[in-house]
Amino acid sequence: MSVAANNAPSLSVGIVLLHRFTLLPFAAFVDCLRLAADEGDRSRPLRAQWVFMTPNGESVTSSCGAVISACQPFQPPARFDYLVVIGGVQEDKAAPEASTSAYLREADHAGIPLVGLCTGVYALIQAGLMKGRRCCVSWYHHHEMTKRFPSAEPVADRLFIDDGDRITCAGGAAAADLAAFLIERHIGKAWAMKSLHIMLLDEGRQGTSPQPQPVVFGRVEDRIVRRAILVLEQHLGQVISMDALAERVGTSRRNLERRFKATLDVSPQQFARELRLRYGLWLLNYTGKSITDIGARCGFADTAHFSRQFRACFGASPSELRKNATLPNGHQVDPFFLHVDGQPAL
Repeated sequence: MSVAANNAPSLSVGIVLLHRFTLLPFAAFVDCLRLAADEGDRSRPLRAQWVFMTPNGESVTSSCGAVISACQPFQPPARFDYLVVIGGVQEDKAAPEASTSAYLREADHAGIPLVGLCTGVYALIQAGLMKGRRCCVSWYHHHEMTKRFPSAEPVADRLFIDDGDRITCAGGAAAADLAAFLIERHIGKAWAMKSLHIMLLDEGRQGTSPQPQPVVFGRVEDRIVRRAILVLEQHLGQVISMDALAERVGTSRRNLERRFKATLDVSPQQFARELRLRYGLWLLNYTGKSITDIGARCGFADTAHFSRQFRACFGASPSELRKNATLPNGHQVDPFFLHVDGQPAL
């Protein structure tokens, strides 16, 4: 990594915007840099600087139709600490322009770490720069990536992966977590926290934090139950006591239990256990992790306990389900929304 000297910014990032790039990860990443770069909200690029680039400096349209017009042609990679590629809609399956792939290979040759943000990792794969590398990808794109790039090693159970000269991020709001991670590394933790707090985000999540998996049930109107579910989703790898959960959402344990029963017809304990098992089901189908590792990631004390609970919930052991991805009643496991044959999981 280059180290800024004198009054030069401590962090310099080149951002390659691909056609129909996704706006949220772009905005989350850049705004985190912007807020860390200066005092207050003045936006001067003092501690960090960034450049938006397209092959010839032409404007580029995002997936939602917003246009970024203040772009520059590709700059010498050596001026950057990182080169970030932000991808987007993949409906036409087109490869990036040849000049973009050549530029990414030039940056790799110069030893500049490459960052694939959202589907930007596809451009790195298509440029031949991810051979033998893990690729962090959103759970939503996992199935598509395995079909399009059979040799890729997609990982969809975390927010981002730092492999030194390759960093890949699932996208979405996790782009802010990745930006905060880089800011802390180059500028300092206080500046990363400043950015996140102004963006009304809590302390930055680690790259190993699990991606929120889609939980399917009808819309929950009860505010307390909805907040409790959010807390449980954010702690899939651990068992939270009902007293601690009730305190987190600002109510009593008895009231929490009453509300869950009235809203979902289950206790919060049962809901939390089945939610963690659902996460285990997803990991079985979308990662190569061992059953022992999956049980631990889902907060179960040992493999035997995990397997017993899994069989009680789904009617098959983890190893049986992994063999054929089919539940005993013949219903297929939905690859995206974690419900069976159209029926909610919980």
